Amino acid sequence: MHFSSSFPVIASSARRPAALPLAVALAGALALAGCSHTTSFTPAGAMPAVPTAWHAAQSAPQQQAPEDLSRWWQRFGDAQLTALIDQALQANPSLLSAQAAVRQARATRDVQAAGLLPSAGASAGVGRSRQGNNDARNSYSTGLDASWEPDWWGAQGNRVDASEATARAAQATLESTQVSLAAEVAQTYVELRGQQDRLRIAQQNLALQQQTQQITEWRVQAGLATSLESEQARQSTNQTAAQIPALQTSLAQSRHALSILTGQPPAALETQLQALQPVPRAPDELALTLPADTLRQRPDVRAAQHRLEAALSTLSAQEVANYPSLRLSGSLGLSALTLGALTNGASVAASMAAGLSATLFDGGANRAQIRAQSAVVDQAQAGYQSAVLTALQEVEDALVQLQGDKERLVRLRAAEAAARNASLLANQRYQSGLIDFQTVLDTQRTLLSSQDSVSTVAASISTDHIRLYKALGGGWTPTVATDAAAAPVARNSQP
Repeated sequence: MHFSSSFPVIASSARRPAALPLAVALAGALALAGCSHTTSFTPAGAMPAVPTAWHAAQSAPQQQAPEDLSRWWQRFGDAQLTALIDQALQANPSLLSAQAAVRQARATRDVQAAGLLPSAGASAGVGRSRQGNNDARNSYSTGLDASWEPDWWGAQGNRVDASEATARAAQATLESTQVSLAAEVAQTYVELRGQQDRLRIAQQNLALQQQTQQITEWRVQAGLATSLESEQARQSTNQTAAQIPALQTSLAQSRHALSILTGQPPAALETQLQALQPVPRAPDELALTLPADTLRQRPDVRAAQHRLEAALSTLSAQEVANYPSLRLSGSLGLSALTLGALTNGASVAASMAAGLSATLFDGGANRAQIRAQSAVVDQAQAGYQSAVLTALQEVEDALVQLQGDKERLVRLRAAEAAARNASLLANQRYQSGLIDFQTVLDTQRTLLSSQDSVSTVAASISTDHIRLYKALGGGWTPTVATDAAAAPVARNSQP
């Protein structure tokens, strides 16, 4: 049930008393303004307690200002890595989709903001009429209509706020996509270089084992070794050779993945990534920012905050949806029998009206919608808290993983050095007839395993740095909106 009232501004004196119901209704509507409910909850109140320092980096240097990590991959000193990431940030399909989502959200915001402004329309017409035996006559008309609905209770303004927050969330989601994309390209590139290094190690060990097999066969022919030793050498050689196709397959798949990430066909980088290069290493002088500053750098946390802001603004708009609304309208029309007479203003009709409407009964629909939107706010709040906690966990996990892998690498390098010495000693003692051939094979397999582990963990340390840079919110550059619509929307003052 709706109440409405309207009165003509330009009207005869006999109809002016009809404005009295409107005045009464307006007075009642203004009295309801003191009863309007607005949400006092803010996104800042949804953030869980944030520690003052990282637990896994108590001894790490701290700094008060967030460090610039917008192009952290340049710290690896690998020109090809930088080129691949730059290309991915320009041509990756997922990034292009996120950019389109930002444009859509900004356009939706502009549609909402347009509702705060008056609307106007123009019309023109021509007609031909005939009465009785008179000649047919032409008639011409033109008109201009305008209307405006003041945002008395801020409902439309809250909808604009919601669409603005949604647009900011879309922008933050785009930045989060940039963060993830840069990290994924870097991780895949490090994996590729690590696979190349493991392939090199396997090929070197295969060549060594083939030499051992050849020596063993000569010794068998000379009667200095048995056929059992020859078969053991052949088995060890073939087992190492079997690892090479698997490494080559993984290497090809990594090249394909990098091609797709940069928006190209799978085989596009086949030649470019064919040459053997070392695994890129990151410097260790990263000064960790305070957790609160880190969260401000992470676009996924800011996106969750903007989604919560949008939900809160939508709830505020829904809470006043049944409040009275005022609409002002006016029109100006010209009519004449000839086109030339229109410019003379021979026949002018003008009017202005105001209408007040309010919902008196809706069967509880608006209350149900308020409850539904309150649930949306609760979901957005939970999502915001989850994003904050996840961000804290990812940094702590990355720090712990990095520290653990560094310690493992020290031990594995010591083990590799011992395995290399053992392999040399085993060959010397075997040639002297002091040990059996099985010991030689065992030391060779141990050396291959140690070298492979060192290569794998060394690449993992680079990957750990990448995860840390990503967890700290690096990989995106703040941009200033260039469209005028990105500026705050000026609103009419509320009574």
